[in-house]
Amino acid sequence: MPEPIRVVVTGAAGQIAYSLLYSIAKGDVFGKDQPIILVLLDIPPMLPVLDGVVMELQDCALPLLREVIPTDKVEVGFKDLDAAILVGSMPRKEGMERKDLLKANVAIFKTQGAALDKYAKKTVKVLVVGNPANTNCLIASKSAPSIPKENFSCLTVAMRCGVSSDKVKNVIIWGNHSSTQYPDVHHAKVNLHGSETPAYDAVKDETWLRGDFISTVQQRGAAVIKARKLSSAMSAAKAICDHMRDIWFGTKEGEFISMGVYAAGNSYGIPEDLIYSFPVEIKNKAVENLFVRRRSPKRQPSQDGRGARRGSGGGDTDGCGLLRNPRTTTGSRPETARTVERMSLHVCNWPLVWVEVFLNR
Repeated sequence: MPEPIRVVVTGAAGQIAYSLLYSIAKGDVFGKDQPIILVLLDIPPMLPVLDGVVMELQDCALPLLREVIPTDKVEVGFKDLDAAILVGSMPRKEGMERKDLLKANVAIFKTQGAALDKYAKKTVKVLVVGNPANTNCLIASKSAPSIPKENFSCLTVAMRCGVSSDKVKNVIIWGNHSSTQYPDVHHAKVNLHGSETPAYDAVKDETWLRGDFISTVQQRGAAVIKARKLSSAMSAAKAICDHMRDIWFGTKEGEFISMGVYAAGNSYGIPEDLIYSFPVEIKNKAVENLFVRRRSPKRQPSQDGRGARRGSGGGDTDGCGLLRNPRTTTGSRPETARTVERMSLHVCNWPLVWVEVFLNR
């Protein structure tokens, strides 16, 4: 059996972590033969709650869980980490302006980024969950200059086909972790009766895919809060597990997923100093951006959701119509790239200048 890996979960006394920790500890994320040292980090007032969480984990008698360490100290929480799942953040409260929320989260993620830089392994994989996730991920990565920016990612969010979600693949989420994200099924495939079918052909309802489907995904978080008076917990924990497992073990051949990753070198015209959700493949625990090349004229997303003309671009594509290695591609950018560029000012709605101002204080 391999040596234990060290994993921290911040905000560990919260409801998302409560739904997440058991799955990590029993091997759903890092593998059924991977022992784990689980570090639970939260603020000092939450330490009594963490003691209760520790007791529950101990009572589960999970064979892979070698040690549980509750702490409020970053020098303990971030020491020799293999993986960091940053769940805790300052929630937006009634009457709070965005700049006030951003200022509070800059302080949190600047501290945690600096701690990662000082105490964690340089190979640590960092997943940021706390909202605004894209901005918080950027802050953490900028505060940890010795850790490759490619090691940082943030979370992004079944189709109406009469099949389970595991029969659907290659759905893309573009942009920001907010109501301005753009769900895109133009390259999605649905397994119907053992045969892969394009999502548009499987659903047979283009009006729904271009309307209610997009708005439902964009507003899902708000709908959950309205219904249960609390934000998502179980679904967020499941998404965290899936995201980190994909980083650890890679994506399946011929499949890609969406992650908020550092935008440097992208071929879509997105400003490079951002964390932005792109379609990616994971190989050897490394993120590889893919380049969406082909779309039908009627299915090209634009900032307002209407169609745009199809374009063409150079380079070698795979069976999904995706251009690999965009940093080495030559030729004109396809219409898709220009469309995503138009979307970027709308989707990335946290002014970068605020981040720079607060980081430099």
